[in-house]
Amino acid sequence: MGHMLPQSPGRPRHEAGVQTVTCFAGFEASGRRADMLQNAGRPVAAMAAEYASGTVGTRHSHRRAQLLHALSGVMTVITEAGSWAVPPQHALWLPSGVIHQSRCWGDVQLRTLYVEPEAAANLPRACRLFEVSPLLRALINEAVTLPVEYDEHGRDGQVVALMLAEIGRMPALPLSAPMPRDRRLARICEAILRDPSNDQDLEHWARVGGLGRRTLTRLFRQETDMSFAEWRQQVRLMEALTRLTSGEPVTNVALDLGYDSPSAFSAMFRRIMGISPREYLRWTEPSEPDFRAAEPPAGPRGA
Repeated sequence: MGHMLPQSPGRPRHEAGVQTVTCFAGFEASGRRADMLQNAGRPVAAMAAEYASGTVGTRHSHRRAQLLHALSGVMTVITEAGSWAVPPQHALWLPSGVIHQSRCWGDVQLRTLYVEPEAAANLPRACRLFEVSPLLRALINEAVTLPVEYDEHGRDGQVVALMLAEIGRMPALPLSAPMPRDRRLARICEAILRDPSNDQDLEHWARVGGLGRRTLTRLFRQETDMSFAEWRQQVRLMEALTRLTSGEPVTNVALDLGYDSPSAFSAMFRRIMGISPREYLRWTEPSEPDFRAAEPPAGPRGA
């Protein structure tokens, strides 16, 4: 399903026991490969993939825990617990069994790890977004070159063990919008996710949910651990990341999302991200080699 990136002919080669990197283009092709890797004979299996802008995956889950590491483009991931934007040089950790759906904003280059539940015992029990350290980035790029049946007791096993340890020490970043379980609040959140620029006041959203303003305020913090204003700001920030990465000017993004001026938007962006929007765009420019896709098998689902 979705759009497919151009593919170059050829198949993976094996030289000196090392598999060359294979990028599977599109959710259907990578979905078939992902299904195969769930039963790999090692604690960790890695995959490189490329997806075209606008590609949308179906709702699915994996038996293994999963790490999604974006090299370029932005992938938004929606789960029953919330939604996340995964910009370049960041990664999203999904525990085993989490139902999720992904969408690509801009052409996305991705590195994916599938981790056996036993190997992930000391890793986060909930979804977590984090910045990828230079060491972890190098380890992930190395992991995708390893044979599926890598030597657990040699160098390959040491690379994998260090990679898991590095994942465990990465601090979470506040680039998520947790979804409340209350159906009235969920109805409000779904409307805002469809149109993050909607600047209606709290009274309006209380009417949308069919509850009082005070009840909305109290329940929202109780269920999301955030105020309504903080939650909406997170949604707007995630929308901004996707649009900036897609090449839209900062001024257009700021005004479309309801900010009075580009400077007000930039101040919010810097407060949360630690850098300005323009610095973010320079920082997220892909620096990885352009791996070309080998001929992939057909398949159903996605990242």
